[in-house]
Amino acid sequence: MKAAGVVVEYNPLHNGHVHHLKETRRLTGAEVVVAVMSGNFLQRGEPAFIDKWSRTELALRSGADIVFELPYRFAVAQASEFAEGAIGILAAARCSAFCFGSEDGRIGPFMNTLRLLEDQKAVYEAEVRRLVKTGISYPSALSRAYLSVADAETHQKPLADLTKPNNILGFQYIKAARSSGTGMTAFTVGRTGTGYHELGSDPDSGIMSATAIREVVREAGITDEVLRAVPGHTVRAMERFREEHGRFGGWDVFWPILRTLIIRDGAHRLRDVAEMTEGLEHRIVRAALAAPTFTEFMEAVKTKRYTWTRIQRILTHVLCGIDSGEFSRFREPRYLRLLGMTQAGRSYLNLYKDDFGLPLVSRAASSDDPMLSTDIRASDLYALGTGEKPGKDFRTPPIMTG
Repeated sequence: MKAAGVVVEYNPLHNGHVHHLKETRRLTGAEVVVAVMSGNFLQRGEPAFIDKWSRTELALRSGADIVFELPYRFAVAQASEFAEGAIGILAAARCSAFCFGSEDGRIGPFMNTLRLLEDQKAVYEAEVRRLVKTGISYPSALSRAYLSVADAETHQKPLADLTKPNNILGFQYIKAARSSGTGMTAFTVGRTGTGYHELGSDPDSGIMSATAIREVVREAGITDEVLRAVPGHTVRAMERFREEHGRFGGWDVFWPILRTLIIRDGAHRLRDVAEMTEGLEHRIVRAALAAPTFTEFMEAVKTKRYTWTRIQRILTHVLCGIDSGEFSRFREPRYLRLLGMTQAGRSYLNLYKDDFGLPLVSRAASSDDPMLSTDIRASDLYALGTGEKPGKDFRTPPIMTG
């Protein structure tokens, strides 16, 4: 059975995601689509809108056949590490191809960009270092250095626009696949409708960004606009989650817990938190003492050097108790954590599980891997923040759909 992989968060799943899954199957000719999905905390350092089990079911009902959890170590990390972890899992699961959504929509410019940056590696990295020293954020330095190197090449070959969020992640997937020698073929599907962070909707395409969906649902509930943008099973999942928990996941919900932890630990302890930059811990403590809301706190902490996303990832590490030692201890995925499967996915697992590059974990209690322990701790803290009993990882078997 031929398998193709996708890397997803589904926060929440919308019509654009369904299109991506359908196109992945069509473009790759795969019989099985394997999704690697972030758990209850996401790459941009945010608690998930609805939990990973709800999102797993949405993935299976929308075209995925197998859902593996991307471990916390990679799910809450900068783009390159996020991509390395996800591609490592897809390769271990014997995927022959992967497909990502992009603003560009063509694979050629990504391959041209990869060759350019490989050829100009020394120049590019030197420019990144120079720009970081000027005080701008690391992502901004990467983007500006790339534009500097690309300027001389644009008239010769089309290059990917690495100022766009999905293009950035897509390029990192390709780079990770190349550097690890997976042999997987890369495909991309063009995004339609609104952009990744845009808060509007495109009535012609029925597409609305996940960011916009979350904002609307929090403020006004499930409106007609949202109903046009998501499949029915997403609507039911959101309604069920709200009914069971009385709230959706988000930093506004977790802020009282996080604020307590920051003030309790103080700058001395916070300096050991994963990805904490020296001196930022003092700024975080001062802001936590003064700011009654999460948004006010973030406005006080954010600077040109420290992006909103980077700060949120650090705060996720504070919430989940992840120190630098625990974070740097793991450089590669150590298992395939199964969250759910269809009948086709089950057949694929039965055929190939003994040949996977990593051990398959279908029950949390069956493994004492310390990386998995981190995932479970993060899930338990998410449960506490959303009003649920901890321990769901031990109570919930992999979801099975027809």
